[in-house]
Amino acid sequence: MAYRRTPAVQARLDAQAGLIVQAATKVLAEAGYAGMSMAAVAAEAGVATGTVYKNFAGKADLVTAVFRKVVAGEVAAVVAASATGTAVERVSAAVETFAGRALKNPKLAYVLLVEPVDTVVDTERLHFRRAFAEAFESAVAVGVSRGELPAQDARTSAAALVGAIGEVLVGPLAAAPHGESVVPELITFALRALGVRAAPSGSLARQELGVSDADA
Repeated sequence: MAYRRTPAVQARLDAQAGLIVQAATKVLAEAGYAGMSMAAVAAEAGVATGTVYKNFAGKADLVTAVFRKVVAGEVAAVVAASATGTAVERVSAAVETFAGRALKNPKLAYVLLVEPVDTVVDTERLHFRRAFAEAFESAVAVGVSRGELPAQDARTSAAALVGAIGEVLVGPLAAAPHGESVVPELITFALRALGVRAAPSGSLARQELGVSDADA
């Protein structure tokens, strides 16, 4: 008869795997993909290196698990931020949340967006980008349906925005400190690209961020 884990044993194993993923996330945020090792993760988690390998086949497998957990949270944040409002408000909120959160944890975001990784992790990165594109796609589609944005293919526009934003963030993420104008400029670019007439001197982006012209 094959051995079956009891619920208690499975819960303990799941908790251990979760602890390792959390430790790996911290190591990635500090050292990046190239600087991460299974031994470093084990030390951070307070377990033996062999225990890490019992839960994950190798570095790529572990980082894939990190991607799935972190991306799920990031996508949920973007979706929640852009769930209501006009097209301008939805798109602005999506850009601000996506880029703003990335800039708050630049090393980890650099790993998620552009750092050279193993093929299996790069495949997960494509899912990550697609998930964000779907959040933008929803905001664009609503805007088009309401006549707030000119007619366009929402999926194509969303994919283009995510790609452009990721490309812009490569510089700020790779070489801190980043300029404070990055997020407002990205919002202005996104709205312009979607066909929204920008307000003079970039004031539209500042309004979306709750900053008055007098404070700029």
